[in-house]
Amino acid sequence: MKTPRKNTHTYNVWQWLLKGKTITSMQAIDMFKCTRLAEVIHRLKNEYGMDIKSNLIKMKNHNGTLVEIAKYELITEF
Repeated sequence: MKTPRKNTHTYNVWQWLLKGKTITSMQAIDMFKCTRLAEVIHRLKNEYGMDIKSNLIKMKNHNGTLVEIAKYELITEF
């Protein structure tokens, strides 16, 4: 598998997902200052061949309105 360049958003998200963890856009902003998670996920899928799935989860936004956001995870085959 090709490895992303170190100290990039792509590398940070790649490492996170390889640890078996999930990530949302808010987590990416908080942890990595990455505001374009969907673009990073797209790159990981297309350039690095990662099999990543997204699930929509419901959360309340800052106004208390129920919204759906994407939660990404690496698909591992056992």
